[in-house]
Amino acid sequence: MQNPPGEEPETSLSVTPPKKWAAGVPAVVHALEYSLEQTSPRKTGVDLLTMNQVGGIDCPGCAWADPAPGRRHRNEYCENGAKHINDEATTRRITADFFREHSVSDLAARSDMWLNQQGRLTEPMIKRPGSDHYEPIGWNAALGVLAQELKGLDSPDEAVFYTSGRASNEAAFVFQLFARALGTNNLPDCSNMCHESSGFALNETLGVGKGTVSLDDLHHADLIFLVGQNPGSNHPRQLSALEEAKRNGGRIVAVNPLPEAGLRRFKNPQKPSGIVGRGTQIADRFLHIKPGGDLALFQALNRLLLEAEDARPGTVLDHDFIDAHTSGFKEFARHARTVDWDDVRAATGLTRQEIEKVRDEVLACERVVVCWAMGITQHKHGVPTVREIVNFLMLRGNLGRAGTGVCPVRGHSNVQGDRTMGIWEQMPDSFLDALQEEFGFDPPRPRGLDSVNAIKAMLEGRVKVFLALAGNFVRAAPDSEVTERAMRTCRLTAHISTKLNRSHTVCGDTALILPTLGRTERDVQADGQQFVTVENSMSEVHTSRGRIEPASRMLLSEVAILCRLARLSVDGTGDIPWAKFEGDYNAIRDSISRIVPGFHDFNARVARPGGFQLPNPVNEGVFRTETGKARFTCNEPVVPLAPEGHLLLQTLRSHDQWNTVPYSNNDRYRGIHGSRHVVLVNPADLSALGLAQGDRVDLVSVWKDGTERRAENFEVVSYPAAKGSAAAYYPETNVLVPLDSVADLSNQPTSKGIIVRLEPTGDRCKPAPV
Repeated sequence: MQNPPGEEPETSLSVTPPKKWAAGVPAVVHALEYSLEQTSPRKTGVDLLTMNQVGGIDCPGCAWADPAPGRRHRNEYCENGAKHINDEATTRRITADFFREHSVSDLAARSDMWLNQQGRLTEPMIKRPGSDHYEPIGWNAALGVLAQELKGLDSPDEAVFYTSGRASNEAAFVFQLFARALGTNNLPDCSNMCHESSGFALNETLGVGKGTVSLDDLHHADLIFLVGQNPGSNHPRQLSALEEAKRNGGRIVAVNPLPEAGLRRFKNPQKPSGIVGRGTQIADRFLHIKPGGDLALFQALNRLLLEAEDARPGTVLDHDFIDAHTSGFKEFARHARTVDWDDVRAATGLTRQEIEKVRDEVLACERVVVCWAMGITQHKHGVPTVREIVNFLMLRGNLGRAGTGVCPVRGHSNVQGDRTMGIWEQMPDSFLDALQEEFGFDPPRPRGLDSVNAIKAMLEGRVKVFLALAGNFVRAAPDSEVTERAMRTCRLTAHISTKLNRSHTVCGDTALILPTLGRTERDVQADGQQFVTVENSMSEVHTSRGRIEPASRMLLSEVAILCRLARLSVDGTGDIPWAKFEGDYNAIRDSISRIVPGFHDFNARVARPGGFQLPNPVNEGVFRTETGKARFTCNEPVVPLAPEGHLLLQTLRSHDQWNTVPYSNNDRYRGIHGSRHVVLVNPADLSALGLAQGDRVDLVSVWKDGTERRAENFEVVSYPAAKGSAAAYYPETNVLVPLDSVADLSNQPTSKGIIVRLEPTGDRCKPAPV
């Protein structure tokens, strides 16, 4: 039998110097090469020319905001977005014959890349108890099996409903409504694993768990901090906004343990200067910080700003803002003055002089924005770090004014919208009361399970059914071996998916694959062709309309699958028009308009070009906190340190990767080619550890209970990582993150602060498995 698509021979690692710039002509070439490899030139053209355009397809790749209508480029997409959208539109198909040829055990031994490359799922499949193969099943029968399991539970809390950010607002709303009609708040989502610390800290300090900035704010900021993020690979269209800010005279400070190409220089392929010129320098100042040192950095900056105010009273701090809009300033100021410079040096690796230069940048600017991503949130002290960033911005009144604010950069298309629609295990009573009034049933009130607690509940036998709306939970979650063991305890696991992934191979006694339409595809229901909506990182809501024919006649939309399942499972609970919702998504949006604040006249407003902006109370001077004001906080200093002979490991994704799915074994911006089983280590650390580039090591994480977790057979690469740290790709290294290693308060896995040792295997330059 010929190897299916995506099967690659083992390859040897080759390493080249890291790139000094991002995008340019190579980005265009790589995007087109991958797109044309996956699908036809016609489909590629339809997808790319309608992508992120008014009335077109919203990029499923990331949640970066679009320019206003009339200001969008004809090619309003990035390399990674182009790859992702055509990866979904692939002409490759998985049929029943594929599952006859490949057992679940066989598929479980394949790589993430191989599974993804097999193509689109085309019909419902079931793995029955005791079987090692999926087999075809009709839609009515498949949904009947799932409904029967749900209705047979001893408690609704024995079911878990997981959501990925790929789901639309309409699907997310129906999903949470179904779960709550069944009687549970067990609604974990991918945000539990990426920005939960942001939401917790912002809700506590500002009264809203979202960012406060718009694209226009970024364009007109005097100073932008990019902290713990890599826009060149993870949200490349942000580089266009940063380029605009630089053109308007703004300055940028990048704070990162690794020097990333996108933080250095950007060659915008949409402009002649990005094709033949040098492009735009992005970072004016680069702080090569140790992982987890960001809390200490902002505490040091805050102390310096207070001392600058002491030296020049009335000229540094915004006392009008502090007095009128904040609480807790005196306690904070007293605490901030106790910051110890030796601790700051140990935590950050930065000198006092380096930090003082940043302070001088801040003092020279009137408008400051701080952007961050998972390099901040995926630490044990992620919540205090975000709170300290808020302290920093409040000192000079950099909230609620044009060109200022907080900007947590979301990495998945509608992850923020899903939370707005009610995908959260602890939605406030006001939302639940509105559901009750609209649909005539009393939603459950007890707090449900988040992602980490859902895994624990499965391990303890308290969860019998796991239903996922998109995503790849097994590979996104921490402690891979433990997560897989937990999933296998379920009576039934079911996944609403477009493509094959590792989660389909980690099965309960019974497992279902429910194939769904992709965002690129036409969605025709009883009342005609439908569109869906999404919310981006900047709280803008707009439409997405599929343009190409579905991959199979047997595909159903996410909304249709959920509404049909609900009719079989909870019909009669309240007055919920499931059939109407399935046939006409306008009906769903009408209900949303009466339940979710800011969505009044939803259908009319989203029909306008570009959609509409949700209100942000912070920008109106309203802070829905316990004090009714923005809250200064006192955060204990943290100095993340690894014991002698160990390093602090951060997991990250390669440039040629979308979430848990690699598109190749290359990471050309970092100069890595041919393998993902690599660990990037500072040359000085390699020397101290007695290692050299090309050595083979096992990565062994050490947890406080004495247990060890191991990722085997990684090749050492000498790389300018911050001293004392290392970096490796996820999901391959998720196995190293203990399930109990979570951020304080938010319970978010700590994938950026793992203590590891590098244990030599005795081999050198042996190819890693594909």
